[in-house]
Amino acid sequence: MTVNGAVSVAFERRAERAQFLAGKAAAGDPLRFAAGLYKVQGRLAATLEVLHPGRRQLTGRLAEDLTRLVEASGELLRFAAESGPVGLASMARARSREPESFLGSRLVTFWSADRATVPDYLSRALLRPYVEVLARLGIAPDRPLQRGHCPFCGGAPWIAARRSATEDDGTSRFLGCALCGREWPLARIRCPSCSEEDPERLPSFSSDTHAAVRIEACETCRRYVKSIDLTLEGGAIPEVDDLVSLGMDLWAANEGFERLEPGLAGI
Repeated sequence: MTVNGAVSVAFERRAERAQFLAGKAAAGDPLRFAAGLYKVQGRLAATLEVLHPGRRQLTGRLAEDLTRLVEASGELLRFAAESGPVGLASMARARSREPESFLGSRLVTFWSADRATVPDYLSRALLRPYVEVLARLGIAPDRPLQRGHCPFCGGAPWIAARRSATEDDGTSRFLGCALCGREWPLARIRCPSCSEEDPERLPSFSSDTHAAVRIEACETCRRYVKSIDLTLEGGAIPEVDDLVSLGMDLWAANEGFERLEPGLAGI
């Protein structure tokens, strides 16, 4: 079974959107980095999508698929080392000098642990193409599922999208997974982190500068998810367009809120 390059094409579309936005947004550098990262992830996905003679299909069990992923990781580490933000570039250079077994161990650690206890931007970036290929193939990964996380792969939600529902109901909210790219619905009046449902505890913040964007926060757990209203920004790709409004994330952090899962800029 193959996915005919569908995953690599999806990464290319994200790269094109990031490049387009970089030409008109103040956050040009993060968007240009994102465009480059998506292109590299697309090529990594392409190597995983193709089933070479003598090599079996991906299994969804990271321990069995790890060799293929580690072998294909070199370009992404080089790109992060050469083009990433200072902290990420330094980390990527250090990992490039490590034995492949160390890289594999880090991926396994991220795979089996909660992001809150083991944050690791590089491991997430490397695993994203792998898990997205699994999703296209319909192969469930052997990863623990957690409340509020992706029901397919257990990935954390890093963005939300609001889409048209019925005329009476307004918009529906969907969370976007940082690992497999899938979306799943969540009630608008509910915290995706702690399940708080009291409207008085779930403030929403917006900015005149970014009319389609909201910070959807929770006073109970002090966490938030950023959402993008696709009825106002129909051409948006939420995880990419997220980078245009980084100032809102900085504001939320200053107010004492923590994002559920950092976006591509690491915040």
